[in-house]
Amino acid sequence: MSTTDAIEKPALPLSFLPPYVKWGLLGLIQLVLIAVPLIDRLQVQMGGQEVKLELIPIDPRDLLRGDYVIINLAISRLAADLPGADGLEEGDTVYVALEPDENGLMAAASVGKDEGTSNLVRIAGKVQSATGEEIRVDYGIDAFFLPEGEGLVIERLDRERVQLVVAVTGDGRSLPLRLLVDGKPFKSDAAF
Repeated sequence: MSTTDAIEKPALPLSFLPPYVKWGLLGLIQLVLIAVPLIDRLQVQMGGQEVKLELIPIDPRDLLRGDYVIINLAISRLAADLPGADGLEEGDTVYVALEPDENGLMAAASVGKDEGTSNLVRIAGKVQSATGEEIRVDYGIDAFFLPEGEGLVIERLDRERVQLVVAVTGDGRSLPLRLLVDGKPFKSDAAF
């Protein structure tokens, strides 16, 4: 065997494909890149357990999508003495175990860095700040989009009247599904 035989031949370039096939492959790749986040959202929406969360709404506008409510979840502020809160630092990924309170709204029961094995629903978030008194957690569900002109309706309501229904999967991913006003559905953001 000579040294020239040991050199591998280069793979054929895509030049043998007709132009319409190349453009078709490029279009297919773009569609896959668009579909990946939509599939993830659909998995959370279809497979997640629904929980009701207390929130404090604020109403801004988005020029492209209309009105939206900034969601400030009550569970975003955790007491530093909550079970499992010791040693948490800014940037840590945490899982907050939720249990219903007397009004049926979910409240934080414990927090930790692992998903845990309890029967409680666990929502994943990232620690924004941790002090000796309070831990602030971002769950990545900070906006709920509404048709134009309807954001003002939510803004004017007492915060105790408004709740958010969220789907939470077994691995902690979450997705806002609908706003409740006085326990009745106001609007849904569940369609992706």
